[in-house]
Amino acid sequence: MKLVLKTATALALSAAIPAGAFAEEAWFPYAAEEVTPAFSTEGDVNAVTYDALASAEKAWNICVSFPHMKDAYWLGVDYGVVDEAKRLGVNLNLVEAGGYTELAKQISQIEDCVSGGADAVVVGAISYDGLNNVIGEVVAKDIPVIDVINGVSSEDISAKSLVSFKVMGYETGAYLAAKHPTGTDPVQVGWFPGPAGAGWVEAAHTGFMEAVKGSAVEVLEPRFGDTGKETQLKLVEDVLQANPDVRYLAGTAVTAEAAQGLIRERGLQGKVDLLAFYMTPGVYTGIQRGFILAAPADSMVIQGRIAIDQAVRILEGKDYIKHVGPKIFVVDPENIGEVERTNILPPDGFSPVFSVSN
Repeated sequence: MKLVLKTATALALSAAIPAGAFAEEAWFPYAAEEVTPAFSTEGDVNAVTYDALASAEKAWNICVSFPHMKDAYWLGVDYGVVDEAKRLGVNLNLVEAGGYTELAKQISQIEDCVSGGADAVVVGAISYDGLNNVIGEVVAKDIPVIDVINGVSSEDISAKSLVSFKVMGYETGAYLAAKHPTGTDPVQVGWFPGPAGAGWVEAAHTGFMEAVKGSAVEVLEPRFGDTGKETQLKLVEDVLQANPDVRYLAGTAVTAEAAQGLIRERGLQGKVDLLAFYMTPGVYTGIQRGFILAAPADSMVIQGRIAIDQAVRILEGKDYIKHVGPKIFVVDPENIGEVERTNILPPDGFSPVFSVSN
């Protein structure tokens, strides 16, 4: 299949929801966005329609490296890479490092993957800069490396399948800024962007702060921390204790999920509202139940699928989009019933899968 490009006008997306988000069977064609020049942090973004290969020519060995599998977000990416590997007919070996403090372990796991015969490596990076050396070493062996979800600064990578977390953060901040424009009563917002130093966190933080600038939204001191539930819950408790007038808590999906119970326990529903800057099953359910206001969806499942398709295209010498990601759209109570859930989240009951054999 060819990669068919369309203009943003021609796509005419209804309510900014990708057309592919409604697909009952094949996940593609899917409304996406290409960045040019590829790998640029300030490149032009153009709407494209992503079409995947029907199948691979052979059962390539693809290694996938994740930061962890501690939350539903990476479980969704796992579903994407695993299901796409099955669909294309390639072998997949997935490793996870255990958390954002485990950079050395991720490097070691990638090295082991290559030693084990990987034809291509898909990396969800723990650090924006910290994997550059090992990526260079892998690419020097003529093994393509695809950057998925988090982003790396290495110029040696072959492709990126990710969205701009700056845009994710911006959309979240813009939602609040629209509710509280300049001239209205100021509101305090606790902001929990995630682990300091991770590329996606810094990008989301920048976007969020840009969006609220000049509005009546007053952002409290950002609380950075690992995306483990206990860590985020402690940060939320600290902010609520120190800032009794806080009106919103915005941050990672784990933050929003963990805070739901705490808000209910303290009788703060309607007094302190929650937002996440990306989607998980917990956030999805929270929006359905009215416990979370809204969250942009980055279709992490599709990002995982695209990364596997890119890897196969590169290995087979076929045309591919070097820097692409699903179109971001905001999910709220008004449109949540229309979105194809398995494009933006793993299916209910999906458990981690670490290998695919074809």
